Amino acid sequence: MSATSAAASASGRGLLGIGDVLSVLRPDFPDITISKIRFLEGEGLIAPQRTASGYRKFSHADVERLRYILACQRDQYLPLKVIREHLEAIDRGLEPPASTGDGPRVPRALVSTDGMPSADAFRPSQADVRLSKGELLEASGLDAALLDQLEGFGLLSRRGQHYDGEALVIATTVAEMAAFGIEPRHLRTFKVAADREVGLVEQVVTPMLRQRDPESRQRADDAVRQLAALSVRLHSSLVKAGLAAELGR
Repeated sequence: MSATSAAASASGRGLLGIGDVLSVLRPDFPDITISKIRFLEGEGLIAPQRTASGYRKFSHADVERLRYILACQRDQYLPLKVIREHLEAIDRGLEPPASTGDGPRVPRALVSTDGMPSADAFRPSQADVRLSKGELLEASGLDAALLDQLEGFGLLSRRGQHYDGEALVIATTVAEMAAFGIEPRHLRTFKVAADREVGLVEQVVTPMLRQRDPESRQRADDAVRQLAALSVRLHSSLVKAGLAAELGR
């Protein structure tokens, strides 16, 4: 059986027999044998499922684990003891050591701030948009009744005679949330939480502003932007953690 047909068999059944595993891996690892796979299992590096009659059945994850082991042996000449340490790190959701003597690493994606607003995102824009009510409704997809409710709950407001870019983001977000049956009245807790975060930032920067010198003002502006970005990151992480806990029940 070719690697392609073995992979198709795997996708059809969900599990591979040991012969199918050989067919999948041999193009990259010509020396792989059934005895080798059994040896790695005996060493506790892989743990395929067993049928009632004792046949080994390998999942896609088992095959990829085997591929990783074989690549470590072939490309890095790592002994089984070190490979086992790598696998233990992977099983804990960590990245294996980059080189000998290093420890496992927390995945960069786990602590990455990609997609999160940076401090610069909170810098006042001198060229912010100014939208009429009609333009805001058209651009956001929000209807006039929902906009009135948002303004009534203090979630969105005009600046002078126009709506700015932040109002557009809020309106667009609420319009998308409305598709899930969420109404502006449900979002008042967001406003309360945001006001509390703003109050916390004010507590930090008010002593700087009282000094009334240009340097202190600049430090306060920088602190406001940095704390704003950090608060958004913290809020996002807390929501993710809470959802994971609830959905994991």
